Amino acid sequence: MEIKPKKAMIFAAGLGTRLGSATRDMPKALVEINGYPLLEIVLRKLEKFAYTDVVINVHHFADKIIDFAAHYKGNINLHISDESSQLLDTGGGLFKASHFFGDEPFLLHNCDVMSNIDIDRMLSQHLDNKAIATLAVRDRFTSRYFLFSKDYILSGWKNFTTGQEIITRQQDEYIPMAFSGIHMINPKIFQLYKAEKPKFSTTEMYLELSKKHEIKAYVDIADYWSDVGKPDDLKEAEKYFHKFFV
Repeated sequence: MEIKPKKAMIFAAGLGTRLGSATRDMPKALVEINGYPLLEIVLRKLEKFAYTDVVINVHHFADKIIDFAAHYKGNINLHISDESSQLLDTGGGLFKASHFFGDEPFLLHNCDVMSNIDIDRMLSQHLDNKAIATLAVRDRFTSRYFLFSKDYILSGWKNFTTGQEIITRQQDEYIPMAFSGIHMINPKIFQLYKAEKPKFSTTEMYLELSKKHEIKAYVDIADYWSDVGKPDDLKEAEKYFHKFFV
């Protein structure tokens, strides 16, 4: 039986402005925690879960990430999706790399998310649900939340700071959950969503698709998760390094 490659994409094109001086001379993806670049930490985790092929999108200091990929010693095939000429946001970046994926579900992972989430368990749930996409979410404090039905079907989005709300499915009640920056995606999504412009977010894509298709939540109860977006987040991640480094 043919063993199909497990494919993933890592978002590494962001500017990382919230990290201040740490990204003055390098991309956020190469900022280090205890001597290891964020990108390497995520790649090592994907290798642990037997991912074989990963595409990385680049924009800010693209040449440095390209050089990192060329010299990476891990047991994984790395590919580059170059957004040097135009930063395409999360949805646009995903669609630019659509040719990379086959007909199997694939993982999408932010380079600045450190966690010990069980990716195999998430994939298993995604396959069982036959969802177009499965979003890892947590019950944590933030300003913006995806809104889910009691069956954890995506039904809207709300910014609790501004009050802005988008409802895509009417429900008696909504469960607000914070997105973890980790997605499991059915490649059929590239046929189902028709982007009107090259630059768009995955959030707007999911909300539009959720009107007719099931986008499901994977409630992540792993004991560590962090979005390394600010200098204080880096310091905290250094303390809990043993929880997510493999």
